[in-house]
Amino acid sequence: MRGLQVNDPSGDIAERELRNLGHNVVIRKILPDEVSRIRDEIRRLIDDSKIDIIITIGGTGLTSDDVTIEAVTPLLDKILPGFGEIFRYLSYREVGSLAILSRAIAGISRDKVIFCLPGSVNAVKLAINMLIGPLLPHLLYLLKLRD
Repeated sequence: MRGLQVNDPSGDIAERELRNLGHNVVIRKILPDEVSRIRDEIRRLIDDSKIDIIITIGGTGLTSDDVTIEAVTPLLDKILPGFGEIFRYLSYREVGSLAILSRAIAGISRDKVIFCLPGSVNAVKLAINMLIGPLLPHLLYLLKLRD
C-alpha cells in the first residue's frame, strides 16, 4: 500500500490455484482497508467486460479494519448464502469454532460473481479448491444465460 511492495501469500495462492484451474487473472491489487476505496475498485471491476469473477481476500473478520463485507454487500444484486455457510462448515472441520468469526460471502453483481474470502492462506486454498473451482463453470454458464 502507498507504493510499498507488500507480501501477499494468500493472493499468490489464489492466483496460482485459479491459473491451475485454467482461469486468467486479469488484475490483482492490494487496497487499503477503506470502504470507499474497496467499493470504488469493485465498481470499476464490475464495469470491466474482461472480468467474469472478482475475488477479494481479507477484511472478512471482526476487527475495526475488516471492512470488505461492508464495502461489497451493497453492490450485490443477489447474495449466495450457501457459499458462506458451506465455507464456514468446511472451515469448522479444520479450525473448530473459530470458523464462526468469518464473514465470507459470495454474490452476483450484474453479470459478475464476487467472492469475499478471509485472508489466511488455508482459507483461500479451501475456498478455491473446494468451492469456487468446482462451482465456477456452472455459475459462469448461468450468468451467460442472463445476457
